[in-house]
Formats: sequence, structure tokens, C-alpha cells
Amino acid sequence: MASSAMMSLALTPVTDLGRYCGLRRQQWTSQSFVAQASSRHGGNSSAAVSVVRATGLRPRRLPEQEAVIVPVSPDDDRLDLAPGATKLESTLSVEQLLAIHKGRTGMWVKPSFQRKTKIVCTIGPTSNTREMIWKLADAGMNVARLNMSHGDHASHKKVIDLVREFNAQAAANVIAIMLDTKGPEVRSGDLPQPIMLKKGNEFTFTIKRGVGTDTSVSVNYDDFVNDVEEGDTLLIDGGMMSLVVKSKTNESVLCEVVDGGELKSRRHLNVRGKSATLPSITEKDWEDIKFGVDNKVDYYALSFVKDAEVVHELKDFLKDRGADIHVIVKIESADSIPNLQSILNAADGAMVARGDLGAELPIEEVPLLQGEIIRSCRAMGKPVIVATNMLESMINHPTPTRAEVSDIAIAVREGADGIMLSGETAHGKYPLKAARVMHTVAMRTEATMPEEEPPANLGRAFKNHMSEMFAFHATMMSNTLGTSILVFTRTGFMAMLLSHYRPAGTVFAFTNDKRVQSRLALYHSVRALYMPFSDDAEETFCKALAILQKRGMVKDGEEVALVQSGRQPIWRSESTHHIQVRTVHG
Repeated sequence: MASSAMMSLALTPVTDLGRYCGLRRQQWTSQSFVAQASSRHGGNSSAAVSVVRATGLRPRRLPEQEAVIVPVSPDDDRLDLAPGATKLESTLSVEQLLAIHKGRTGMWVKPSFQRKTKIVCTIGPTSNTREMIWKLADAGMNVARLNMSHGDHASHKKVIDLVREFNAQAAANVIAIMLDTKGPEVRSGDLPQPIMLKKGNEFTFTIKRGVGTDTSVSVNYDDFVNDVEEGDTLLIDGGMMSLVVKSKTNESVLCEVVDGGELKSRRHLNVRGKSATLPSITEKDWEDIKFGVDNKVDYYALSFVKDAEVVHELKDFLKDRGADIHVIVKIESADSIPNLQSILNAADGAMVARGDLGAELPIEEVPLLQGEIIRSCRAMGKPVIVATNMLESMINHPTPTRAEVSDIAIAVREGADGIMLSGETAHGKYPLKAARVMHTVAMRTEATMPEEEPPANLGRAFKNHMSEMFAFHATMMSNTLGTSILVFTRTGFMAMLLSHYRPAGTVFAFTNDKRVQSRLALYHSVRALYMPFSDDAEETFCKALAILQKRGMVKDGEEVALVQSGRQPIWRSESTHHIQVRTVHG
């Protein structure tokens, strides 16, 4: 690799770390090394580095302990772990992963670090109480989604307050809040009672207001007539029913039913292969966005994004308001696909919203686009969520279909940061079981995934910031030694970088900013913890290790890789970066 700056690595042994912190009965004598990289030219550019070479997963053997067996089941009465264990605190140790590879696949062994793929739960009528939010958090929820297509500001404010109440007393599993805008949805009007549409019947959609008969219903979009043409396929509720356009006038569209069903009030309408010519952010969306600013949500999920301009418009608005809220773009319209790369460049992350995407495009394209969007986001180091129909059958049934289970596993294997539940937790009959199924399937899938290959664009990625190099090498060192990673961050930047490289162990990200802590809840492999930083680095390190050991997140004898890097130096000079490996002793 060409270099305009030379880098030297000094390997300095650190011993008797216990003397730096007044912790009773807690002492870490470290066989660690501090890798100090000092740039002679102001920290510019990349450099050739000689560090531990990753040759495979070789975990350090811990003393034998009696295994505590936990059944893999979403059933309510079988979720409890061993006495004293915290629910869903983490997943499997490296030794236990290797044991699964060797054939012991029937039962789970007591976990020692967390599930890596995060779970987004939509909060609605069946889950908007204090009791249910607490139970969903115990079942594995990492992000609470507010669907602004339903409910009002008062009901959503209640959920925000409940999540904040939970976060105030949560040890580590804090929950991020995502506000999902309604967007320019085209819907049918109100009907006095449901209508049964039968194949071959004629049915009319009109832009006249207040129409609701057995043969005709209003549409909430005045340009609907202009957007459709004779021969177009009109889909109701993403394809649950379909009609073909026969003719149109200035005010109405006459259709013939192809696939019938029961038409109810306010159903979602799509035209196959076309997007509505509505603005991506409607007047209602702006009111909801202002509501999100006032209540300091962590993320916006922006619906029906067609180009990068709308993302820049929203970000400019947030900047003017001084709002630190990240923008997740929902890829769900046909118009977004030609502009995909520019949209992802402008956004902070993406959601593969497969419902409308599969309605506007041929359904066979959806899994291909899902893979492409995940790969693009991962190459950019941005979080990506897979959404829609993941456990749709569990809205009404207590167990999922086997295809749904495979769908979750595929999203996990493809590297999604988050997987989402919509109606399953918003209005379904079995919200807790749905969350637990998602948790156990994701955890089981992760346990059998091979170690990540280095990204193909590795050299190009390193040109942006020296921290990217250290995030990569810290990941390789962690994977080689079988350790977790410990990082201290004020902005979340270094934790996000480490998440990008998908380490085998958990990234424990300590931050002194609670907003950063909740935002990191979405990122793959990251467990964020809040802790005020002191001026003494060793005191802070020891305090962090004590917290992890007290909560059972690390064990006596484990090694932990500690990384000091990032855009804002903490306890180091700007041109110096550190990687340490410390052994924990209690």
C-alpha cells in the first residue's frame, strides 16, 4: 500500500494495572500490548502496518465450567435462563460456537455475549403499554418503531415516554426510537361495510370525495387518474387483490377484478411498475418530523424516497433546528432503484421495505434488490434493516411458517444490521412470541456463520481515516484471539466502524452521551453502555471492565481487545492510536 506517512508500532507490555484504580477485589494484570501508531506527517493517509496476522479463529481456552442448558424455544414459559442470569444478555461464547460446528446442535449453552443482529419492533395497540414494552425489551427488542400512518401524536408521545422510562433503568439493553413517516400513500376511501370483489367483476375508483358503494370507492389522491393508463395492474394491499385498468375518464378509473377478495376501508393502492407523483415528504410528514425533533427521537425512517434531494432537504431542516437525528431511507418505490447509490450516499442508513417494493416491481426482483441494498450499505458502513412480512403469519398464529424462519435466517446471513416486525407486534395476537422467534432464529443462525472475509474495498476504505485501519486490525486481532472488543466513544464513530467489519465478538461501546448510547442500539454487534468518563484513562478502563464483569458480560480469564481511535481523541494525542489486549482477573 502506498504511503505518504510512515508509521511505527511500539509494543509496550502493560503490567499490574490494578494499582491504577481503587477497585476492591477487582484486579487486572494484563498481558496486553499497546500498539502506538504515531504519524510523522500530521496523521495523513494510509500506512503499511505490521500487526498480528489473522490466520483463523483460535479462541483462548477458558477453565471448564458446568454448562447451563437453555432450550431454543419462543414459548413464554421456557425463556428463563439459569438463576442469576440476565435475560437475553448475550449469545454464545466462541468455544460454544465451535462446539455447535462439531455437532452439539440440539440445545443452547448459557450465553456469554449478545445476539448481534438487532430487532426492530413496531409499537401499536397490542404493545403500547408499560408492561408490554418491558416484556418486548426482555424478549429482544432493540429499536421501537413508531408508525405515523396510525395513531396520533398523543399516543406516540406516550410510547416515547415509556421507552425513555425503560432506558433510564436499563443496565445495557437501551432501546432506540425510530419515527417512521407515513409518506405519500395512495389509499381507497371509507366504505359503509366491506365489499366482496369477485374475479371478472367491474369496479371503479374515483377522485370524487365521499363515494363508497358496492361498485365504486373514492381515492385520496387527485392525480390518480393521470398516473394510470389502460392495461395497468392495480394492486390492493400489496397484491392481496389485483385489478386491471379497462378505461378512464377525467374523474374515474374503471377496472376489472383479476384476483378478488374482501375490500375494506382505507386500503393501500399501488400501480405495478409505477410510483405516485406525490412529494416524498407530505404536509403531514413535516408535522410528524417536527414532533420527532421536539421529542428527540433517534431515527427517522423516511418513506417512499425517490431521489437524494429529499434526503438533503430533510437533513438541512434538521441542521437548521439543531436536531441530531439520523435518517434511514426506506427503499420501497420503483423510482428509487435507478437512484439507489445516490440515495444511500445521502442517507445515514436504509430499510428494505419489501411490501411496496414488491408491489411496484416484479416480486422476483425483491430478493435480488434486498441483497444489493445490504451489500451497498455494508460497503458504506451504514446500518440496513430488512422489513415487511418477516413473521406475517404470527399476527394470527402462535408459530411461524418454515419459510418465514428461513427468511429471517437469510437476512441475518446477508449481514443486515436489523430485522423488523410490523403488524406482528403492533396489532398481532402474539407479539412476544414473534419477538422471541426472531431472537432465537437470529441467534441460532449467527452461531453457525463463518468468520467474515475482509471487505474487497479494504484499501480504498482506509484512505478516509486512520481509524478505519485500526477498526479493521482490531477486528482481525479480536477474531484471532477470540475476544470481545472494548471501545470508548463520544460520538459513536469508532463503534460504528467496528460494527462495519462484523467482529466475531461483541463490541462493548462505552459512551458519556446517552443519545449516542441509544443510537448505537441499531448497529450490528454493538452493545452500548453509558458511563461518565474521568480524566484518568486507566481509571476509566478499569471501571468499564468492572461493569462488564459485574453484569456477566466478560468472565474471569477472558481477554478483551481495547481500541483507542476515532475522530475525537480521548486520552491520546490526535496522531496516536492504540490497540490493547488485556486479560481480565477478578
